[in-house]
Amino acid sequence: MYPYFKIFYPLNDYILYFCIMKNVQEFTNIPTNRFFLLAGPCAIEGEEMALRIAEQLVTICDKLEIPLVFKGSFKKANRSRIDSFTGIGDEKALKILQKVKQTHGIPTVTDIHQTEDAAKAAEFVDVLQIPAFLVRQTDLVVAAAVTGKVVNLKKGQFMSPESMQHAVRKVHDAGNPHAWLTDRGTMFGYQDMVVDFRGVPTMKQFGPTILDVTHSLQQPNQSSGVTGGRPELIETMARAGIAAGVDGLFMETHFDPKNAKSDGANMLPLELAKGLLSRLARLKEAVSAL
Repeated sequence: MYPYFKIFYPLNDYILYFCIMKNVQEFTNIPTNRFFLLAGPCAIEGEEMALRIAEQLVTICDKLEIPLVFKGSFKKANRSRIDSFTGIGDEKALKILQKVKQTHGIPTVTDIHQTEDAAKAAEFVDVLQIPAFLVRQTDLVVAAAVTGKVVNLKKGQFMSPESMQHAVRKVHDAGNPHAWLTDRGTMFGYQDMVVDFRGVPTMKQFGPTILDVTHSLQQPNQSSGVTGGRPELIETMARAGIAAGVDGLFMETHFDPKNAKSDGANMLPLELAKGLLSRLARLKEAVSAL
């Protein structure tokens, strides 16, 4: 992989990259014709599946020079039904994320739901993600920030892009300058999500901005208690994000979405990742040349 991990993003008049070396964050100048990628399964289902997905993503991203953060939830706390899959055990899943990092030399990201999750997860991963439903929870955001890890703040489905500056401020005021913002759509009625791309330039004023492609295509609140989705629109949504100027993309992917234990209905089939990311890399180069 890379001698250190690079994340590319423009911030105001600066062109920066992010290096993760243990808990050290450094920034310097680099080209702007790349986006970074947060990708992996919705949930960690086991070691073999996580390493298998990571290996394929690393191979693709190395070839395309796309900086990769491997994503996997160590615990799924926000389930519609009580009988839904929530995880294989916190420590077991976190150790799998750590093994992915050690095996492939890439950083990892996981979401947290309770304040005590922050310090626990920070021992194993590089980026702590705040779920959209919880991004206004001050104690949770601050707990993530004080670990010194990068904090990825998902925009609440009920929040305006402008209001995300306050979530970022909580991270900064806790002494952590490393906050990312991720748009995952806004609720449209009860069972649909819509992305307002006017929010991209707004949120980029506050920090590196990511589009969560797959969650933006969710169809939540189904009567069955299982979230639906529109995965056939993944490429359309990702292309729109690149054209709008996002710094990074977030996608959940699995080699067998139909049998994934969480959010399979809106995942990218892993077999399609190479072609999609190749096209998106070319689109990013074209957009950056304008």
